[in-house]
Amino acid sequence: MESLLKDTIEITKAAGDVIMQYYKSSYDVEDKSPDNPVTDADYAADTLLHQRLTVRLPEAGWLSEETVDQPDRLQRERVWIVDPLDGTKEFIMGIPEFAVSVALVENGQPVLGVIYNPASDELFYGMRGSSVFINGSLAQVTKRNQFEGALVDASRSECKRGEFEPFENLLQIRIIGSTAYKLARVAVGLCDASWSRGPKNEWDICAGVLLITEAGGRCVDLNNAPFIFNRPNTLVSGFIADNGRLHNRIISTITPYGAART
Repeated sequence: MESLLKDTIEITKAAGDVIMQYYKSSYDVEDKSPDNPVTDADYAADTLLHQRLTVRLPEAGWLSEETVDQPDRLQRERVWIVDPLDGTKEFIMGIPEFAVSVALVENGQPVLGVIYNPASDELFYGMRGSSVFINGSLAQVTKRNQFEGALVDASRSECKRGEFEPFENLLQIRIIGSTAYKLARVAVGLCDASWSRGPKNEWDICAGVLLITEAGGRCVDLNNAPFIFNRPNTLVSGFIADNGRLHNRIISTITPYGAART
C-alpha cells in the first residue's frame, strides 16, 4: 500500500501540474448544469488521472465527476473515486482554493487519500491505519475543546446564501473554496471544523473522509452516520467534519437548521 500511495501522490501532483497550465490562462468553460461549470482543465486532469491510475491498478473500478459513470464499478472490490478539479468556480475566478482529490475505496471504505492544491502547493495524504501528512510533515486535527470561537471553514456559495449567518456570532467563519480542500484543512489542523448542509457527491468528500478519520477527527453525514462509498447513487446529504472534540456540540448546534436551501 505504501508503494501505491507513493505512486498516487506522483500521479495526483501531475494532474495538478496540468491544471496549472490552464490557471489564469485561456480555456473553455461550459455549464454542465446551472451554477456547475466545467473547464478544459477539469477534463485534462481527469484524462491524466484515469490513464495513469487505472494502469497502476487495473482491477479497480472508476468513479469520477468528469467521466461517464460505468455501473461495473459496483461489482469491484476496489474503486478509485476522483474529483480532478474540485473548486472549479474558484479556479475560474482566479482564487487559489481548488484541489485534485483522489481516493481508493475498498469494500465501501476509503483506504488511501491524496488531496493536492496545486496553486498553493499543499499536498495532503494518508492511508488507512497510518498517519496523515501535509507536504511531508506529520499532521493531525486540532486539540481545541471550546466550541465558542472555533475556526470553521465554510463554502463561499453557502455563505453568500446566508447559510452560516446563524453561527457568525458564535464561531470564526472563514470562507474557503473546494470541499476537498476544506476537509484536508480539517485533517491537518488548519481549522477546527467544516460542514455543509447541502448535497455533495462521493468524489467531493471521499479522500477527505479518509484523511480526517486517520488524523483523529470525525466526518459524517447530516444524520451523524458514517459514509459508505461506491453506491449506485453517489449523492450524500452533506457532511460534518471536525476534530472529534467538538463533534457533539456541532451536531446539536446545526441539526435544528436542517438541510440547506439549494
